[in-house]
Amino acid sequence: MDFKTDFKPLTTQPQEIEDKSFQIITDELGPHPFTEEQYPVVQRVIHASADFELGRSLVFHPKAIEAGIASIRSGEKIVADVQMVQVGISKDRIRKYGGGVHVYISDPDVVEEAKRLNTTRAIISMRKAAREAEGGIYAIGNAPTALLELIRMVKEGLAKPSLIIGMPVGFVSAAESKDELRRLDVPFITNIGRKGGSTIVVAAVNALSLLADKRN
Repeated sequence: MDFKTDFKPLTTQPQEIEDKSFQIITDELGPHPFTEEQYPVVQRVIHASADFELGRSLVFHPKAIEAGIASIRSGEKIVADVQMVQVGISKDRIRKYGGGVHVYISDPDVVEEAKRLNTTRAIISMRKAAREAEGGIYAIGNAPTALLELIRMVKEGLAKPSLIIGMPVGFVSAAESKDELRRLDVPFITNIGRKGGSTIVVAAVNALSLLADKRN
């Protein structure tokens, strides 16, 4: 059967589509409590998810944006909990400052250590990341256990991230891990509740890298 439609998109130009989307987000979101520099992160999170409730649930440490921009511009590494986060981040803007995006969850030594200790690879990957370098941005969108382990290491002085973007999605420990993150005295970006995910964390990192570029 041959289906026909008279529907035509308003525009086929990528930048026009993005601009129109951002204007719709601004119009529909209405009044909000976010600062001028926090708002681009919120906007891109909503753009990535089409979820205004998720956008409104974002919580920023007062120093989060400045810490993220400084980390990117200093060439510090970005640690992702899973490959999906690594793949989604716009790496050219990170590399231009000397940084890179790293994920350790599938490294052979991580896999072996997780088996030996009968624990998750996400936990062991955070331990390896903390040993590899001080500072950096930790971008966690999938594994609550990774976020909880990172929080533990921060409390014990074993990890010193410049910024934690912690928005794991799920029903087991996801909301609770974010509750713990909000109690931590380090720069963070997180949200309230079960929602989140890799695409949301990617949107936040990409928003920060764009803000870092604007500082030029």
